[in-house]
Amino acid sequence: MSLAALAAARASSKFVFPANFHTQEIHTDGATIHVRVGGQGPAVVLLHGFGDTGDMWAPMAAELARDHRVVVPDLRGMGLSSHPADGYEKKTQAADIRSVLTQLGIDRVAIVGHDIGATVAYAYAARYSDKTDQLVVMDAPVPGIPPWDEIVRSPALWHFSFGGPDAERLVAGRERIYLDRFWNEFAGDPSKIDEATRLHYTAFYAKPGAMHSAFAQFLSIPKDAEDNKVSMMTKLTMPVLAIGAAKAFGANVAIIMRHAAENVTEVVIANSGHWLMDEQPTATIAAVHNFLDRKTITQSH
Repeated sequence: MSLAALAAARASSKFVFPANFHTQEIHTDGATIHVRVGGQGPAVVLLHGFGDTGDMWAPMAAELARDHRVVVPDLRGMGLSSHPADGYEKKTQAADIRSVLTQLGIDRVAIVGHDIGATVAYAYAARYSDKTDQLVVMDAPVPGIPPWDEIVRSPALWHFSFGGPDAERLVAGRERIYLDRFWNEFAGDPSKIDEATRLHYTAFYAKPGAMHSAFAQFLSIPKDAEDNKVSMMTKLTMPVLAIGAAKAFGANVAIIMRHAAENVTEVVIANSGHWLMDEQPTATIAAVHNFLDRKTITQSH
Protein backbone atom coordinates (compact mmCIF):
# COMPACT_ATOMS: atom_id res chain seq x y z
CA MET A 1 0.00 0.00 0.00
CA SER A 2 1.33 3.45 -0.92
CA LEU A 3 2.00 6.13 1.65
CA ALA A 4 -0.91 8.13 0.27
CA ALA A 5 -3.22 5.13 0.62
CA LEU A 6 -2.02 4.54 4.19
CA ALA A 7 -2.65 8.18 5.02
CA ALA A 8 -6.10 7.94 3.45
CA ALA A 9 -6.88 4.86 5.52
CA ARG A 10 -5.90 6.68 8.71
CA ALA A 11 -7.86 9.74 7.68
CA SER A 12 -10.97 7.71 6.94
CA SER A 13 -11.90 7.75 10.62
CA LYS A 14 -13.66 11.06 9.93
CA PHE A 15 -15.99 9.19 7.58
CA VAL A 16 -16.99 6.48 10.06
CA PHE A 17 -20.72 5.84 10.37
CA PRO A 18 -22.36 5.19 13.75
CA ALA A 19 -22.00 1.73 15.29
CA ASN A 20 -25.64 0.90 14.58
CA PHE A 21 -24.99 1.06 10.81
CA HIS A 22 -24.09 -2.00 8.81
CA THR A 23 -22.84 -2.35 5.24
CA GLN A 24 -23.94 -4.78 2.56
CA GLU A 25 -23.61 -5.37 -1.15
CA ILE A 26 -26.93 -5.43 -3.03
CA HIS A 27 -27.20 -6.77 -6.57
CA THR A 28 -29.34 -4.71 -8.94
CA ASP A 29 -29.90 -5.05 -12.67
CA GLY A 30 -26.33 -4.79 -13.93
CA ALA A 31 -24.57 -3.48 -10.83
CA THR A 32 -23.60 -4.33 -7.27
CA ILE A 33 -24.34 -1.42 -4.95
CA HIS A 34 -22.43 -0.90 -1.70
CA VAL A 35 -24.90 0.33 0.93
CA ARG A 36 -24.70 1.55 4.52
CA VAL A 37 -27.91 1.18 6.54
CA GLY A 38 -28.76 2.27 10.08
CA GLY A 39 -31.32 3.85 12.37
CA GLN A 40 -35.07 3.36 12.70
CA GLY A 41 -38.06 5.37 11.57
CA PRO A 42 -39.20 6.78 8.24
CA ALA A 43 -36.69 5.89 5.54
CA VAL A 44 -34.36 8.42 3.94
CA VAL A 45 -31.83 7.80 1.16
CA LEU A 46 -28.69 9.96 0.84
CA LEU A 47 -27.05 10.07 -2.62
CA HIS A 48 -23.54 11.45 -3.15
CA GLY A 49 -22.04 13.03 -6.27
CA PHE A 50 -18.74 13.26 -8.11
CA GLY A 51 -15.62 13.86 -6.03
CA ASP A 52 -17.22 12.03 -3.11
CA THR A 53 -18.60 8.65 -2.16
CA GLY A 54 -21.41 7.84 0.26
CA ASP A 55 -18.83 8.50 2.99
CA MET A 56 -19.59 12.22 2.61
CA TRP A 57 -22.86 11.66 4.45
CA ALA A 58 -21.44 10.19 7.70
CA PRO A 59 -22.18 13.28 9.84
CA MET A 60 -25.70 13.71 8.40
CA ALA A 61 -26.42 9.99 8.70
CA ALA A 62 -25.47 10.10 12.38
CA GLU A 63 -27.94 12.93 12.98
CA LEU A 64 -30.80 11.56 10.87
CA ALA A 65 -30.49 8.02 12.25
CA ARG A 66 -31.84 9.27 15.56
CA ASP A 67 -35.33 9.25 14.06
CA HIS A 68 -34.98 7.79 10.54
CA ARG A 69 -33.87 4.61 8.86
CA VAL A 70 -30.97 5.92 6.79
CA VAL A 71 -29.78 4.28 3.57
CA VAL A 72 -26.50 5.51 2.05
CA PRO A 73 -25.47 3.86 -1.24
CA ASP A 74 -22.41 4.39 -3.37
CA LEU A 75 -23.73 5.09 -6.85
CA ARG A 76 -23.06 2.62 -9.64
CA GLY A 77 -19.43 2.89 -10.72
CA MET A 78 -18.38 4.92 -7.68
CA GLY A 79 -16.93 4.24 -4.24
CA LEU A 80 -17.20 0.55 -3.33
CA SER A 81 -19.97 -0.23 -5.82
CA SER A 82 -19.21 -2.18 -8.99
CA HIS A 83 -18.03 -0.61 -12.25
CA PRO A 84 -20.35 -1.86 -14.98
CA ALA A 85 -19.73 -0.88 -18.59
CA ASP A 86 -22.98 1.05 -18.91
CA GLY A 87 -26.14 2.11 -17.11
CA TYR A 88 -24.98 5.56 -16.05
CA GLU A 89 -28.13 7.32 -17.21
CA LYS A 90 -29.74 8.70 -14.08
CA LYS A 91 -33.04 6.98 -14.85
CA THR A 92 -31.19 3.65 -14.74
CA GLN A 93 -29.43 4.61 -11.53
CA ALA A 94 -32.79 5.53 -10.03
CA ALA A 95 -33.80 1.94 -10.76
CA ASP A 96 -30.66 0.81 -8.89
CA ILE A 97 -31.84 2.73 -5.85
CA ARG A 98 -35.37 1.33 -6.16
CA SER A 99 -33.95 -2.20 -6.29
CA VAL A 100 -31.78 -1.54 -3.23
CA LEU A 101 -34.77 -0.29 -1.27
CA THR A 102 -37.00 -3.16 -2.36
CA GLN A 103 -34.40 -5.67 -1.25
CA LEU A 104 -34.10 -3.88 2.09
CA GLY A 105 -37.87 -4.16 2.52
CA ILE A 106 -38.39 -0.40 2.23
CA ASP A 107 -41.31 0.95 0.20
CA ARG A 108 -41.61 4.70 0.72
CA VAL A 109 -38.69 7.10 1.22
CA ALA A 110 -37.50 10.65 1.36
CA ILE A 111 -34.60 11.00 -1.08
CA VAL A 112 -31.72 13.45 -0.72
CA GLY A 113 -29.05 14.07 -3.35
CA HIS A 114 -26.02 16.30 -3.85
CA ASP A 115 -24.33 16.98 -7.22
CA ILE A 116 -24.82 13.92 -9.48
CA GLY A 117 -26.74 12.37 -6.61
CA ALA A 118 -29.24 15.20 -6.93
CA THR A 119 -29.90 14.31 -10.57
CA VAL A 120 -30.38 10.66 -9.58
CA ALA A 121 -32.69 11.78 -6.77
CA TYR A 122 -34.81 13.81 -9.20
CA ALA A 123 -34.93 10.87 -11.62
CA TYR A 124 -36.05 8.65 -8.74
CA ALA A 125 -38.77 11.05 -7.59
CA ALA A 126 -40.03 11.42 -11.16
CA ARG A 127 -39.99 7.68 -11.90
CA TYR A 128 -41.33 6.55 -8.52
CA SER A 129 -43.38 9.57 -7.48
CA ASP A 130 -45.94 7.43 -5.65
CA LYS A 131 -43.15 6.00 -3.47
CA THR A 132 -41.36 9.29 -2.74
CA ASP A 133 -42.47 11.24 0.32
CA GLN A 134 -40.01 14.14 0.01
CA LEU A 135 -37.16 15.19 -2.30
CA VAL A 136 -34.07 17.22 -1.43
CA VAL A 137 -31.90 18.56 -4.28
CA MET A 138 -28.56 20.01 -3.16
CA ASP A 139 -26.49 22.45 -5.22
CA ALA A 140 -26.81 20.97 -8.69
CA PRO A 141 -28.50 21.76 -11.97
CA VAL A 142 -30.85 19.10 -13.32
CA PRO A 143 -30.13 18.25 -16.98
CA GLY A 144 -32.86 19.42 -19.33
CA ILE A 145 -34.75 21.50 -16.80
CA PRO A 146 -34.65 25.29 -17.37
CA PRO A 147 -32.51 27.28 -17.28
CA TRP A 148 -30.37 24.25 -18.25
CA ASP A 149 -29.42 25.62 -21.67
CA GLU A 150 -27.93 28.73 -20.06
CA ILE A 151 -26.30 26.90 -17.14
CA VAL A 152 -24.60 24.29 -19.30
CA ARG A 153 -22.84 27.02 -21.32
CA SER A 154 -20.79 28.04 -18.28
CA PRO A 155 -17.07 27.60 -19.01
CA ALA A 156 -16.69 26.11 -15.51
CA LEU A 157 -18.78 23.11 -16.57
CA TRP A 158 -16.49 21.91 -19.38
CA HIS A 159 -16.12 18.61 -17.53
CA PHE A 160 -19.69 17.68 -18.49
CA SER A 161 -18.31 16.78 -21.93
CA PHE A 162 -14.90 15.46 -20.87
CA GLY A 163 -14.23 11.74 -21.24
CA GLY A 164 -13.15 9.00 -23.58
CA PRO A 165 -9.95 6.95 -23.89
CA ASP A 166 -7.58 9.90 -24.23
CA ALA A 167 -9.13 11.78 -21.31
CA GLU A 168 -8.70 8.62 -19.25
CA ARG A 169 -5.03 8.40 -20.26
CA LEU A 170 -4.52 12.04 -19.29
CA VAL A 171 -5.98 11.51 -15.82
CA ALA A 172 -4.49 8.05 -15.14
CA GLY A 173 -2.08 8.37 -12.21
CA ARG A 174 -3.10 12.04 -11.88
CA GLU A 175 -6.51 11.53 -10.33
CA ARG A 176 -5.59 13.79 -7.41
CA ILE A 177 -4.79 16.68 -9.75
CA TYR A 178 -8.08 16.26 -11.60
CA LEU A 179 -10.07 16.08 -8.37
CA ASP A 180 -8.24 19.05 -6.86
CA ARG A 181 -9.62 21.17 -9.69
CA PHE A 182 -13.18 20.46 -8.49
CA TRP A 183 -12.39 20.86 -4.80
CA ASN A 184 -10.51 24.11 -5.41
CA GLU A 185 -12.66 25.81 -8.05
CA PHE A 186 -16.10 24.89 -6.73
CA ALA A 187 -15.40 25.50 -3.05
CA GLY A 188 -16.11 28.79 -1.33
CA ASP A 189 -13.05 28.07 0.81
CA PRO A 190 -10.85 25.26 -0.62
CA SER A 191 -9.17 24.74 2.75
CA LYS A 192 -12.45 23.30 4.01
CA ILE A 193 -11.76 20.26 1.83
CA ASP A 194 -8.78 19.28 3.90
CA GLU A 195 -5.87 17.04 2.99
CA ALA A 196 -7.37 14.04 4.79
CA THR A 197 -10.56 14.35 2.77
CA ARG A 198 -8.65 14.69 -0.50
CA LEU A 199 -6.52 11.63 0.23
CA HIS A 200 -9.55 9.62 1.25
CA TYR A 201 -11.50 10.21 -1.95
CA THR A 202 -8.52 10.10 -4.30
CA ALA A 203 -7.89 6.52 -3.17
CA PHE A 204 -11.34 5.54 -4.48
CA TYR A 205 -11.07 7.42 -7.77
CA ALA A 206 -7.59 5.98 -8.44
CA LYS A 207 -8.95 2.42 -8.45
CA PRO A 208 -9.01 0.58 -11.80
CA GLY A 209 -12.02 1.63 -13.85
CA ALA A 210 -13.12 4.33 -11.42
CA MET A 211 -12.43 7.33 -13.62
CA HIS A 212 -13.94 5.60 -16.65
CA SER A 213 -17.13 5.21 -14.60
CA ALA A 214 -16.91 8.78 -13.32
CA PHE A 215 -16.61 10.17 -16.84
CA ALA A 216 -19.59 8.00 -17.84
CA GLN A 217 -21.70 9.76 -15.19
CA PHE A 218 -21.15 13.02 -17.08
CA LEU A 219 -21.19 11.68 -20.63
CA SER A 220 -24.71 10.35 -20.02
CA ILE A 221 -25.99 13.88 -19.33
CA PRO A 222 -27.41 14.48 -22.85
CA LYS A 223 -29.60 11.38 -22.43
CA ASP A 224 -30.53 12.53 -18.91
CA ALA A 225 -31.62 15.88 -20.37
CA GLU A 226 -33.90 14.11 -22.85
CA ASP A 227 -35.39 11.95 -20.11
CA ASN A 228 -35.93 14.91 -17.78
CA LYS A 229 -37.65 17.02 -20.43
CA VAL A 230 -40.26 14.28 -20.57
CA SER A 231 -40.41 13.90 -16.77
CA MET A 232 -40.90 17.60 -16.11
CA MET A 233 -44.10 17.59 -18.16
CA THR A 234 -45.64 16.01 -15.06
CA LYS A 235 -44.76 18.22 -12.11
CA LEU A 236 -43.75 16.54 -8.88
CA THR A 237 -46.34 16.99 -6.14
CA MET A 238 -44.35 15.83 -3.06
CA PRO A 239 -42.60 18.52 -0.97
CA VAL A 240 -39.23 19.48 -2.47
CA LEU A 241 -36.35 21.23 -0.71
CA ALA A 242 -33.95 23.04 -3.03
CA ILE A 243 -30.68 23.78 -1.25
CA GLY A 244 -28.18 26.04 -2.96
CA ALA A 245 -24.73 27.08 -1.80
CA ALA A 246 -24.39 30.86 -1.68
CA LYS A 247 -21.01 30.71 -3.44
CA ALA A 248 -22.08 28.13 -6.03
CA PHE A 249 -25.53 27.46 -7.57
CA GLY A 250 -27.37 29.46 -4.91
CA ALA A 251 -30.96 30.40 -5.73
CA ASN A 252 -30.71 28.69 -9.12
CA VAL A 253 -31.47 25.33 -7.51
CA ALA A 254 -34.94 26.52 -6.47
CA ILE A 255 -35.49 28.24 -9.83
CA ILE A 256 -34.77 24.93 -11.55
CA MET A 257 -36.95 22.85 -9.26
CA ARG A 258 -39.94 25.19 -9.57
CA HIS A 259 -40.03 24.20 -13.24
CA ALA A 260 -40.32 20.55 -12.22
CA ALA A 261 -42.26 20.58 -8.93
CA GLU A 262 -45.28 22.29 -7.42
CA ASN A 263 -44.19 22.53 -3.77
CA VAL A 264 -40.64 23.87 -3.50
CA THR A 265 -38.96 25.26 -0.39
CA GLU A 266 -35.77 27.23 -0.99
CA VAL A 267 -32.74 27.39 1.28
CA VAL A 268 -29.44 29.04 0.43
CA ILE A 269 -26.58 28.06 2.73
CA ALA A 270 -24.45 31.10 3.53
CA ASN A 271 -20.64 31.11 3.33
CA SER A 272 -20.47 27.88 1.36
CA GLY A 273 -19.35 26.77 -2.04
CA HIS A 274 -20.52 23.57 -3.72
CA TRP A 275 -19.12 21.19 -1.09
CA LEU A 276 -21.84 21.80 1.46
CA MET A 277 -21.05 18.87 3.76
CA ASP A 278 -17.41 19.93 3.99
CA GLU A 279 -17.90 23.69 4.12
CA GLN A 280 -21.07 24.15 6.19
CA PRO A 281 -22.10 20.76 7.55
CA THR A 282 -24.02 22.02 10.57
CA ALA A 283 -26.28 24.37 8.59
CA THR A 284 -26.73 21.80 5.83
CA ILE A 285 -27.68 18.98 8.20
CA ALA A 286 -30.11 21.27 10.02
CA ALA A 287 -31.79 22.33 6.78
CA VAL A 288 -32.32 18.74 5.67
CA HIS A 289 -33.41 17.45 9.09
CA ASN A 290 -35.87 20.29 9.62
CA PHE A 291 -37.38 19.69 6.19
CA LEU A 292 -37.73 15.95 6.75
CA ASP A 293 -39.40 16.67 10.09
CA ARG A 294 -41.64 19.20 8.30
CA LYS A 295 -40.49 22.03 10.52
CA THR A 296 -40.65 25.60 9.25
CA ILE A 297 -37.57 26.59 7.29
CA THR A 298 -36.45 30.15 6.87
CA GLN A 299 -34.35 31.02 3.89
CA SER A 300 -30.81 32.12 4.72
CA HIS A 301 -28.57 34.38 2.68
